[in-house]
Amino acid sequence: MGGIFGVASKESCVMDLFFGIDYHSHLGTRRGGMAVYGKNKGFDRAIHNIENSPFRTKFDRDVAELEGNLGIGCISDNEPQPLLVRSHLGDFAITTVGKINNMDDLVELSFKNGCTHFLEQSGGSVNPTEMVASLINQKSTLTEGIRYAQERIDGSMTILLLTPEGLVGARDRLGRTPLVIGKKENAYCMSFESHAYINLGYTDEKELGPGEIVYVTPEGYEVWNTPGDKMRICSFLWVYYGYPTSSYEGVNVEEMRCECGSRLADRDAGEISVDSVAGVPDSGMAAAIGYANRSGVPLARPFIKYTPTWPRSFMPTQQSQRNLIARMKLIPVHKLIKGKRLLMIDDSIVRGTQLRETTEFLYDHGAKEVHIRPACPPLVYGCKYLNFSRSKSELDLITRRIILQREGPDVSAQTLADYANPDSDNYRQMLEEIRLQLNFTSLKYLRLDDLKSTLDMDPCKLCTYCWDGRE
Repeated sequence: MGGIFGVASKESCVMDLFFGIDYHSHLGTRRGGMAVYGKNKGFDRAIHNIENSPFRTKFDRDVAELEGNLGIGCISDNEPQPLLVRSHLGDFAITTVGKINNMDDLVELSFKNGCTHFLEQSGGSVNPTEMVASLINQKSTLTEGIRYAQERIDGSMTILLLTPEGLVGARDRLGRTPLVIGKKENAYCMSFESHAYINLGYTDEKELGPGEIVYVTPEGYEVWNTPGDKMRICSFLWVYYGYPTSSYEGVNVEEMRCECGSRLADRDAGEISVDSVAGVPDSGMAAAIGYANRSGVPLARPFIKYTPTWPRSFMPTQQSQRNLIARMKLIPVHKLIKGKRLLMIDDSIVRGTQLRETTEFLYDHGAKEVHIRPACPPLVYGCKYLNFSRSKSELDLITRRIILQREGPDVSAQTLADYANPDSDNYRQMLEEIRLQLNFTSLKYLRLDDLKSTLDMDPCKLCTYCWDGRE
């Protein structure tokens, strides 16, 4: 995924920028970056690998060396950024969040339109942020260029630019990822996560709409491109990636997750008897609270996550490392496990590897039953719009492996849709096979209609592609 943050201040922006970016560390995997502009030194930049060390540790020295009142930065999923660019549109720094599916076509288009070469290579391919800069520079103004880039990109793209006069922020054309403006005396900020600026003294000022482009200075902001009518914001932001204190489109992440747990409890009413309900930390905890409050089943913590040193388990590049981290950071509370009938709520099931190991971990410590309730529907389709998973193939999804076993390699779109339908026989048989493979006592996912009802907004504005394949 990744996160972005920017500051336009009448004074030094460096400390606000540093902490604002750090508050996006839950979204990051590999790199962090900061770029600032000041009248004395001009543009300056720092980029570091953060795979084995937190953002604050890696950038602590840079805070003392960077100077400027304008700045942008990121926690990046893969590529190094922000990038510094000199073009006919002037000098600027750029950072992005998104995914480009048609990179080869865009490279060819750029060459045809006069771009002679690309400098930044990420994993053997053109750096997506440099590609965005190339597309922007093919037009006569920044606004035209940003709109052109977003129209040409197959996928999604939210953009922050740093110029010598101010910041330019552009939310993805269909609003798949958020971008908000915060305000305090003598400064404005722009942020992916709405919680990132609260402790820095900013208050909510404006949430950009789909495709909206805004120019921000220390004195205020102006809209360069009004928002579009269509929105497809990623629903998985609430389910997993978003920080609990953040809100998107007015819907708080923690509140939504609690409500998802309540809906799971409603579906279980009168059908199951357990001793306690627990959330798989961290993103399953709120749903477990919601389930316990609605059902009356006691909330417990049969294992505790050791947080001081272990990162989120999606961060390492190798699956074996992710599995090791998931296992090592959970420490059991034996008296809450032995002989108990446990109901566990996790945010989702992707490959199933970690949850199977967690279940085995509970059985090994004496659990009598382990019932699993994912707080979202089965993931049947690989995301085409955001880098929310390191999966290289849809067969990394346990659902697709089971569908392959049942249907063979040539499965039709209609058949896939039937497996995603919670009222179909194929759906029920798929869940039973998942239950057997992962050794759960029972398995019941949150239904998609229940999930949508927890988000108090028009369902047509939600992207639910990973669950139902609808674009």
